[in-house]
Amino acid sequence: MRKGLFFIVFTFLSIALLSQKSDPSLRGKKILLYTKNGKGYVHENIPYSIAAFQKLSSENKFSIDTTTDASVFNEDALKKYDAIIFSNTNNDVFDTEEQRVAFMRYIQAGGGFVGIHSAIGTERNWKWFKLMIGATFLRHPPFQPFIIHVIDKKNPATKNLSSSWHTNDEFYYFKEINPSIHVLTVSDLGNIKDSVDGKDARPVVFGNRYPSSWCHEFDGGKIWYTALGHSKDDYSNKVYLANILEGLKWVLDKGPLDYKKAYATRSAVTEDELF
Repeated sequence: MRKGLFFIVFTFLSIALLSQKSDPSLRGKKILLYTKNGKGYVHENIPYSIAAFQKLSSENKFSIDTTTDASVFNEDALKKYDAIIFSNTNNDVFDTEEQRVAFMRYIQAGGGFVGIHSAIGTERNWKWFKLMIGATFLRHPPFQPFIIHVIDKKNPATKNLSSSWHTNDEFYYFKEINPSIHVLTVSDLGNIKDSVDGKDARPVVFGNRYPSSWCHEFDGGKIWYTALGHSKDDYSNKVYLANILEGLKWVLDKGPLDYKKAYATRSAVTEDELF
């Protein structure tokens, strides 16, 4: 009798522990993971990022499709997805104007978007995309250790994270920053070693804090971006993956797509059309 009772209790505890691993807010969602690169540098971390997202999808019961094929950017195909992730994309990743407009209309319909690391260097000549992702890549110092601090501890995308942690990464500097972004975490410039022609080339900012991840609502969609993730080892790092998972949960906290709100017919837009 006691053995039977112990078995039942053990079984229920095991089920409870397993269920904690799966986040109910992600269960049943469908995600598109896009990893195409245009001409230029291609990160060696991409296969590791794919494997990491596949593992996260298995653990959290969401489905994920991975592609480098730009033809997926058409309205019928994109309607299937709750969010799109650009993992280490770089330079021009769309082949046609129609694909760019399809992506715009997806965001305008209320789609979610997650950008990872070099995604900030994607479509560098497309104003709407740069406004959407929040900034444009400028350059980075050599790969080195530094500290990440959470500056908004109440935001759903950060509330479950540690207040700070150590990382080894490329410290990204940006240009053309969209003032509407809401900064969530910052990198600490304090001990960054960086010089150009023997001169200190660090950006001029207040103190030693520099944006490393942010979110904002843009043109109907929800956007989250992290500058971290250069090393292939990041994609087996629990702290880094927890950060990404919280960002993904934030962009998925929304209603269903509504293409009645999508209005784009061309990719070229002005700030006056957006703000």
